[in-house]
Amino acid sequence: MYQQMIFVNLATSDLETSKKFFTELGYSLNPQFTTDDCACVVISETIVAMLLTRERYQDFTNKEIADSAKTSEVLLCLSAESRANVDELVDKALAAGGTPAGEPQDHGFMYGRSFQDPDGHTWEVVWMDPSAVQG
Repeated sequence: MYQQMIFVNLATSDLETSKKFFTELGYSLNPQFTTDDCACVVISETIVAMLLTRERYQDFTNKEIADSAKTSEVLLCLSAESRANVDELVDKALAAGGTPAGEPQDHGFMYGRSFQDPDGHTWEVVWMDPSAVQG
């Protein structure tokens, strides 16, 4: 059965710093698609982040590239298996050089925290109690 994937392309001003940051979070780099101007970060079987130097990113758009340290171009949200996993990933991100991006959100059935990567992209990590989701 076909499983749709998402490839999130993000501009970075320092590719080596970004590669180090995401590998310190526990993600791997796919060497087949990692070069001197981009890195393929495997987040899961269906989620891949392509980190592109600003010059390489510009090859894909005629628009001005947002300064992610000053503007928000996207909010990225990853699910987590548990509340503890939310804390674990965000704590790793902060230890690896990320910065907090707001206060934790605790709604009982849903818990989330967020961080900014070294380029200022905002990543949210959220756990939701499966029993709260009705099918």
